[in-house]
Amino acid sequence: MKYSEVGKPAQQVDTAGKENKMNVPNHVAIILDGNGRWAKAKGMPRSYGHVKGCANLETICDDMKALGVKYLTVYAFSTENWKRSKEEVDGLMKLFRNYLKKCIKISEKNKMCVRVIGDIHAFDSDIQASIQRLEEYSKDFTELHFQIALNYGGRDEITRGIRRLAQDVKDGKIAPEDISEELVEGYWDTAGLPDPDLLIRTSGEQRLSNFLPWQLAYTEFYFTPVAWPDFNREELVKAIEKYNERDRRYGGVKEE
Repeated sequence: MKYSEVGKPAQQVDTAGKENKMNVPNHVAIILDGNGRWAKAKGMPRSYGHVKGCANLETICDDMKALGVKYLTVYAFSTENWKRSKEEVDGLMKLFRNYLKKCIKISEKNKMCVRVIGDIHAFDSDIQASIQRLEEYSKDFTELHFQIALNYGGRDEITRGIRRLAQDVKDGKIAPEDISEELVEGYWDTAGLPDPDLLIRTSGEQRLSNFLPWQLAYTEFYFTPVAWPDFNREELVKAIEKYNERDRRYGGVKEE
């Protein structure tokens, strides 16, 4: 069953400076963009940008928890990213191997429940095993829920979910007339998670790139030219400040 956050009052935090009394979104999603371009601008290989971007992810998890965000979902590797050069893909796989192991310590530190969304069967068996080990290790932590989208594509997620739903209908587990939005959402990779309140995309692009098309239906979008390796707590606060300026009506009309 999907947990809905619509209508829930935003949490208030009371920290120094700009962070004072911000309405903090319950769930933040981030498209981690610009690692390669950031590295190229510094005369470094794209792999250098990915390493720095991965390191920044650990810092941002700390910041999210400190600010009071309860759910963080990041787009780390899409179904389309396999089209990149073999050298870059191989470098990313090595990075994933190292990060997934390190993430066990990070999850312990932040009491962070980690979940990977996407079709992990395309990865080598050792990466799949690391994902399963991390998810099992962190499953009972509740202070921050951290979702990593790996080999994820929104259309692929919906297609896979519909296949499972169709099979359940075929097997007589579900009657067609009982299909509802709430039931359908239980077939997505994000089943049981609240929809994101705020989507951040770094590095200047202004598109979703096949990221969470169903879940972002009523999400507020924030685009920044700052590349992901340079996206820090100050930039995160700017994004949340902009979120605070939005009037979220969910299709309704605000009373005069």
